[in-house]
Amino acid sequence: MDWFADNPWLAWLGLALILAAIEAATVDFVFLMLAGGAAAGAASSAVGVSFPAQVVIAVVVAGLLLLLVRPVITRRFMVAEASHGIGASGLVGRTGRVLQSVTATDGRVKVGGETWSARIPQGDVTCQPGQEVRVVSIEGATVIVTGVTAGQKTE
Repeated sequence: MDWFADNPWLAWLGLALILAAIEAATVDFVFLMLAGGAAAGAASSAVGVSFPAQVVIAVVVAGLLLLLVRPVITRRFMVAEASHGIGASGLVGRTGRVLQSVTATDGRVKVGGETWSARIPQGDVTCQPGQEVRVVSIEGATVIVTGVTAGQKTE
């Protein structure tokens, strides 16, 4: 333990690594910001700043990272998660072709190279085989589609 007393920057660095490991498990970007504060404490210790000042530096840096950097990072990564760009929900908004007439209760469409059970919303017009349709939502393993009319932009 005398070695840590002689090299306090290693204790700070160890704390930063532990916080980074916790961040890897939680992926909430809080512990990563705290690890940044601990890294600042290690840097200040390495240049010979007194221990109370190291603590203040670590707390201030962690606070600034939490207030300024974390919201930007969270917004950047969580928007991608909410965009539903992958999986079945990634089909919403895409177009496909009717294979079997789609009614309010039954039908088949091909969307994204896969055949899906489909239906139209209540009160919508039946979609005929060969017609282009747009996925408006997904309910379980069934896509809800509407017909694409002339003049509507397709993707």
